[in-house]
Amino acid sequence: AMADPSSFASPACCLTRHLHLRCRADFGARVLRGTAALTARAEREALRCLVLDTKDVQVFKVTVNGQDAQFAFGEKHSFKGTPLEITLPNELRRGQEAIVEISFESSPQSSALQWFTPEQTSGKKHPFLFSQCQAIHCRAIFPCQDTPAVKLTYYAEISVPKELVALMSANRDGEAPDPEDSAHKVYRFSQNVPVPCYLFALVVGALESRKIGPRTLVWAEKELVDKSAYEFSEAEAMLKTAEDLAGPYVWGQYDLLVLPPSFPYGGMENPCLTFVTPTLLVSVAVIKVIAHEISHSWTGNLVTNKTWEHFWLNEGHTVYLERRIGGRLFGEQFRHFQALGGWRELQNTINTLGDKNPVTNLVINLDEVDPDVAYSSVPYEKGFALLFYLEQLLGGPDVFIGFLKAYVQTFAYKSIVTEDWKKFLYSYFKDKVDILDKVDWNSWFHAPGMPPVKPMYDTTLSNACIALSQRWIQAKESDLGSFSSADLKEMSSHQLIEFLALLLLEAPLPLSHVQRMQEVYNFNAINNSEIRFRWLRLCIRSKWEAAIPLALKMATDQGRMKFTRPLFRDLYGFDKSRDLAVKTFLEHRASMHPVTSMLVGKDLKQDQ
Repeated sequence: AMADPSSFASPACCLTRHLHLRCRADFGARVLRGTAALTARAEREALRCLVLDTKDVQVFKVTVNGQDAQFAFGEKHSFKGTPLEITLPNELRRGQEAIVEISFESSPQSSALQWFTPEQTSGKKHPFLFSQCQAIHCRAIFPCQDTPAVKLTYYAEISVPKELVALMSANRDGEAPDPEDSAHKVYRFSQNVPVPCYLFALVVGALESRKIGPRTLVWAEKELVDKSAYEFSEAEAMLKTAEDLAGPYVWGQYDLLVLPPSFPYGGMENPCLTFVTPTLLVSVAVIKVIAHEISHSWTGNLVTNKTWEHFWLNEGHTVYLERRIGGRLFGEQFRHFQALGGWRELQNTINTLGDKNPVTNLVINLDEVDPDVAYSSVPYEKGFALLFYLEQLLGGPDVFIGFLKAYVQTFAYKSIVTEDWKKFLYSYFKDKVDILDKVDWNSWFHAPGMPPVKPMYDTTLSNACIALSQRWIQAKESDLGSFSSADLKEMSSHQLIEFLALLLLEAPLPLSHVQRMQEVYNFNAINNSEIRFRWLRLCIRSKWEAAIPLALKMATDQGRMKFTRPLFRDLYGFDKSRDLAVKTFLEHRASMHPVTSMLVGKDLKQDQ
């Protein structure tokens, strides 16, 4: 078996198959403390030792089948944490199971958790907590085999202040007063589909829900819950479309949770409970993100990358499914428009990272590389481009969705690597091996930069964006009078985003051009986060000083890394705003999400 370079656990020796978690959220101390009971099965004869991942976690006691067990921490690694070595009191035979119960406490600085004071929430009355475990942060909550190669079921009992609600990536299994603390309540959860540790998730806050479909509640703070219910009303239609494309939905409930603005991602596909950013509530990307997270219920959550080096298996297929859902809802031209937008996003990323950078490979090497640092749009968009190219090569969308459905069926509940995927592709299309053999697999998988081939795109919906962006790029000072608000009359919000994205791929426009653009299009008045983000980047790149406070505000009012990191990077790159960008980051650092603050710190050369 291939070892996972991002984990200390050795699943080849021993597999954890079930977790029973009992813990309490202590908002005063900002820790989770309790016990994690792991059901472990020996995978070889005479097993004496079990190694788990931990990161800044205290361990007080370990028992194996009720007997005290000796344990020791290994050497601390900069981002992987510290291995926990447990000596089993009696050796296990191959196939024999034991219950390993660990008393633990997370650190207030845990990289998996963000704790909020009441002032940092919408309601201002109650504290809030959420976890984000992907890629390797579950180990910063409790000791576990923190590798996507291992899947386990779980049962959890979480004690929280009784005025708050706890939710997890699992089905809700009731609540009761805490017998040990009358000010607390215990919420119970059960996840009966085996999941990798990165899909473990917990949120605690003053949450309310609205029912928006037969299997869907939307959860948010009171101030946002009605707006959220309205914005996410398409969820059931998208679930049905996804089931039609990929097969039955096996997770039971599909709830949505709107997090505080510092949530670092657009969405996170936690099973039974997708986490989403509130920036979606002022965005046209609602459909895109929800379709993406729904699609993960098959690709990622059922069929999982065995290590983070094969992350494209999760994300490339999920983007492919997400765009198939979009095509069903808005037509095939729209799917091609989104696909071409993705190709440009890939160009943008590769311009930023450099076309010789090994993290732009589809399959990457994570030896001594932090997955958070390697994270980019490459596994999403290069992965999608490969699948889109293969779809065109092998007979079109109807033929290719047959492959995708069979792939999900074959590998459901398993964790796989790229070679498994490729072997299955060859066996599914055994009558088209001659076509497959012409694919430059080595460049697609193992070469940095843009892919070796560009798929074909229907450009009907992109043409207007290209034409208008070219007019601005080619305009001389004397042509600026020819632009007017009528230019945008026929354009959708999606096309506006694409128009701005095209300008961001070019050399910065002269300052006079962006000032004129503001005069005629009034982009400053647009609250849509996807448009505003690209517009402010354009302004900073053209050195418009008036945009500095607006860009800083957007970079700090929310913490979605897709917005926050490039805004801070551009502000750092502009001499007039560099010092202010650093100063603003240092002021906000303590209240930022731990992963965001680490990555922005690197971008601004402030990492200690």
